[in-house]
Amino acid sequence: MRAADEDPLTETRTNWTGVLTGLSFGVYAAYQQFKLPPVLPVLLERYDYDLVLAGGFMSIIAVAGLVLSYPLGEGVQRRGMPRFLAGSFALMAAGNLVMLAAPESGWLVLTARGMEGVAFTTLALSGPALMVRSAERKDVPLVIGLVATWIPAGQLIASFAAAAAGAAAGQAAWRPLWWLALAMTAALAAWLWRSHRRGTVDLAPPQADSAGGRPPSRRERLCVIAGAGIFGLWTSQYFAYMTWMPQYLVAVHGLDPTSAAWGYALPVATLLIFCLITGAVLRAGVPVGVLLIAALASQAAVWLLLPVTAGAVAGLASLLAYGAGAGVSATCLLALPSTILGKERAGPSAFGIVMTGRNLGIMAGPVVLAYAFGLAGDWQVGSPIFGAITAAAMVGAILLNRALGRGAGR
Repeated sequence: MRAADEDPLTETRTNWTGVLTGLSFGVYAAYQQFKLPPVLPVLLERYDYDLVLAGGFMSIIAVAGLVLSYPLGEGVQRRGMPRFLAGSFALMAAGNLVMLAAPESGWLVLTARGMEGVAFTTLALSGPALMVRSAERKDVPLVIGLVATWIPAGQLIASFAAAAAGAAAGQAAWRPLWWLALAMTAALAAWLWRSHRRGTVDLAPPQADSAGGRPPSRRERLCVIAGAGIFGLWTSQYFAYMTWMPQYLVAVHGLDPTSAAWGYALPVATLLIFCLITGAVLRAGVPVGVLLIAALASQAAVWLLLPVTAGAVAGLASLLAYGAGAGVSATCLLALPSTILGKERAGPSAFGIVMTGRNLGIMAGPVVLAYAFGLAGDWQVGSPIFGAITAAAMVGAILLNRALGRGAGR
């Protein structure tokens, strides 16, 4: 895939404060989303939620994103980020408080997660857009690698918090994760207010006369939409894998919830490392399309080989291979807006389109795997289903790479 031609604008140095602020939005949002899976076995044991409803605790966030990603992206593009971000922090706090007040009601938990989903949507498109906007052109690939770390970084924080809480709190092990979420909300809201007052990060809408004001062509928009579709297919299998892995480790491998939380962290840590490696590789000029196709092929293979990787050594290798492929895939998928449109035009609107596809995948993946397990009674039922879905994403990446022409990734 070939990066769009850039306008001859005067470059400024990378604003690393802006990059790190955008990253903090993403890591915070990912923690809020992924604080659930590591403690889901504890919640299921204590409150006996229906499995499909429990899958919806992850998928409801995607419903909010599916409906709101594009209009929120357009709104942030036109009006700037401050008010949208302030509203997100307020909604996130409210959702956490509802869960703490009534965890025994599955439907109230679903409502609370929906509130978090609305907040997550704004953070998930504002954070990456702010990071790319703050980067000097030559640093964009490295920053994209950092963009891709926000999900695994949030997951790792949730995993470590769950492991620590499990050792100390037993059946109440989930509550410390929600109190930590509230503390993070207060801290990040204060940081945003301070940064906005001091003007250390650019939260305003793009200038009308900048390259950001030139709308994408029909071909560019179609390519972004295609990228969103690939993102959706990839995300469906990723969120199915990550939502139910702790329960799989408990039910199939007999681990206790604390050990399962540590097992859950292994592919996530691998993913984070490979996000950073991929950013450096992209900066060196390796084509985005080639990396994405290879990574999707490796992840499809992990799914299809799941029935024969149940042993300790093979299972460990499977977790590591999955995490590596996921790190490369996530980085390349998040690079698509700037690859297709160029750095200056890869704003909240473009990320809103891409996140719409992502949210479709989040909505479908966990529920599909839970429903399939309910019918088959075997977690390995996910192997052919998500192997085929990941292979379909790989085919889509091949077609998009061809559509963007030769000389990809530059």
